[in-house]
Amino acid sequence: YNWLIAPIATDLEAAGINTLMFSMDAGLRSLPIAALHDGEQFLVEKYSLSQIPSVSLIDTTYRALQDTRVLAMGASTFTELSPLPAVPVELTTIADRLWQGNAFLNEEFTRENLLQQRQNYPYPIIHLATHGEFKSGSPGESYIQLWDDQLQLDRIREMGWNNPVVELLVLSACRTALGDERAELGFAGLAVQAGVKSALASLWYVSDEGTLALMTEFYSHLTNAKIKAEALREAQIAMIRGEVRMEGGQLFGTGNLEGITLPSAARNERLSFAHPYYWSSFTLIGSPW
Repeated sequence: YNWLIAPIATDLEAAGINTLMFSMDAGLRSLPIAALHDGEQFLVEKYSLSQIPSVSLIDTTYRALQDTRVLAMGASTFTELSPLPAVPVELTTIADRLWQGNAFLNEEFTRENLLQQRQNYPYPIIHLATHGEFKSGSPGESYIQLWDDQLQLDRIREMGWNNPVVELLVLSACRTALGDERAELGFAGLAVQAGVKSALASLWYVSDEGTLALMTEFYSHLTNAKIKAEALREAQIAMIRGEVRMEGGQLFGTGNLEGITLPSAARNERLSFAHPYYWSSFTLIGSPW
């Protein structure tokens, strides 16, 4: 914070700035910008934030996401990877209760169905909840896990997410914003380069329950927020303040939902997600609008 923000803090306040976009060099792209702290509060408590590959790649047009539909897909069980018991709850809550759309789980989460569903309807929001892994080196070794296959990093352009444009790609998986000099900002960065306007992705191995908490809170605020970065900011602030919590086998947030019942495998005694581990991994890549 003292290096990046403090020298310009006075100018930012004088100009009435409310959104910051960072175009970082390779050594700083894995930095959780939202968790920068001035000694009193986190940076996300003052500004909406996004990371951009470069200014020339940003789609500056604005489209309100209210009254749009979401295509939500994911997997909760895997042959060789650990299960994600909160994913079914995440998909149904987002597609049925918080937003309008369609959800597809496990056997229906295939490359062919992902392509087919977008051909059937031009969903402006795509939400993928699964495992992801970034490996430095060849892009073909990094992947998002589908039900029966892996979507390699170097095959994202084949998904056609630029025509029509995907306004928001949510990668509810581990390390999907992590990259290297050959793949700037990982899956999210390449998705933006391939035509996606904005991508929400993570920097490290995230908590299954914490991800559910952040995602449901994010979509709750997305219904009213003017821009995507502000919806993420409001969700992260709610977690910082302890307004999002687990209690009695249910997840409670600030939205209109009375409580989301968790699967037994995802229940534990943790009541708060205030620690930056739970909320600062997810970062918005590309347009904050």
